[in-house]
Amino acid sequence: MANLLETAQNAGNFKTLIKVAEAAGLLDTLKQSDSLTVFAPTDDAFDKLPKSTLDELLQDIPKLKRIVAYHAVFGDVRSDDLAQINEAPTVEGSILAIESSDGKVKVNNANVLKTDILADNGVIHVIDEVLIPTLVAAE
Repeated sequence: MANLLETAQNAGNFKTLIKVAEAAGLLDTLKQSDSLTVFAPTDDAFDKLPKSTLDELLQDIPKLKRIVAYHAVFGDVRSDDLAQINEAPTVEGSILAIESSDGKVKVNNANVLKTDILADNGVIHVIDEVLIPTLVAAE
C-alpha cells in the first residue's frame, strides 16, 4: 500500500491540496510513519475559493501551513469512528466539529464525499470544501 501522499497523488483529484501542502512544507508529514487522518478537499473544493484567496495563501506560508495542518488529525480515524465522535483535535491545534446523521458525515461545514481511502500511514476522507480554522479566518 502507498503512503498518504502517494495515495492522494494516485487519486488524481487532490492536485491543489498536494500543491499547497508542498508550498507549506508539509509533504514529509504525509509520508511519515505516524498515523494521520486527512480530510482532503478535492480540486473542485479549492476551485470554490476565490482565486485571489489561494494566491494570497501561497504568499503567506505560515497561514497556509496552519490551514493545511487543520485538515489532519492524529491517528487512524475511520468512518466507524467518525460516527461516534463529535469533534477531533487537528494537527494545527484547533478542533474540528464532526456531525453524523442518516449515514452522512460533516466536518465543520464540509460534506464528507468518500470515506476510508486507506494508506500505509493513515486514512483519507474526501471533503467538498476547504476548511479554514477560526483564528485564521479572523486574521
